[in-house]
Amino acid sequence: MSLVAEAFVSQIAAAEPWPENATLYQQLKGEQILLSDNAASLAVQAFLQMCNLPIKVVCRANAEYMSPSGKVPFIHVGNQVVSELGPIVQFVKAKGHSLSDGLDEVQKAEMKAYMELVNNMLLTAELYLQWCDEATVGEITHARYGSPYPWPLNHILAYQKQWEIKRKMKAIGWGKKTLDQVLEDVDQCCQALSQRLGTQPYFFNKQSDFDPDWNKIWSQIFTPERLHLPVCQKPYCCKCFTHLGVRLVELMR
Repeated sequence: MSLVAEAFVSQIAAAEPWPENATLYQQLKGEQILLSDNAASLAVQAFLQMCNLPIKVVCRANAEYMSPSGKVPFIHVGNQVVSELGPIVQFVKAKGHSLSDGLDEVQKAEMKAYMELVNNMLLTAELYLQWCDEATVGEITHARYGSPYPWPLNHILAYQKQWEIKRKMKAIGWGKKTLDQVLEDVDQCCQALSQRLGTQPYFFNKQSDFDPDWNKIWSQIFTPERLHLPVCQKPYCCKCFTHLGVRLVELMR
């Protein structure tokens, strides 16, 4: 989000209190939503819950096309529609709700670095696994992504999305990565986060904007839909970062 756009959103958001009918939109949960989108939705829900802000979750087959950025989730608050976790955090902050006000400047800088690690590494890895791993594509991705639509539109949209993601992977240098290399990157990311958390209840000794974001680690990787696939039989995909998992369960209660 540009500085001008961010300033405009902040000004508009600050003028109105948080409504009781605020709504979060995502794809159909049971049969359509993919792991990365579900993880992003859980991160936003966790953040709003930690801010004590009510939100109603609505599932729509065309949620991706309703979103102003083409990505889910997005929230409808009053007259404003905001998509993705980062802009939503800024939008909520403009209304006077923030989880990071108690952090000093060094901690805030460190928090941003870890958020970039999670978003750039884990989200990219998830997109790779969803759209570039043939086992996952064949058993889950194509069927779920196109499930709300009739033939042949379901196949056309799924292949169109796959082509888009593969083009993105090639652009960022992931096009020739092997599955083992991607999983090793994920493992190293999880190790870094596990070491940073240690035995603390939060990453920075108190709740921050980062805490709802890192739940993507577990919501993306260790899910019932994926656990039976060959990708999850890899040794480093089965390591137990115990404290991370415990904190996620507590966070989502």
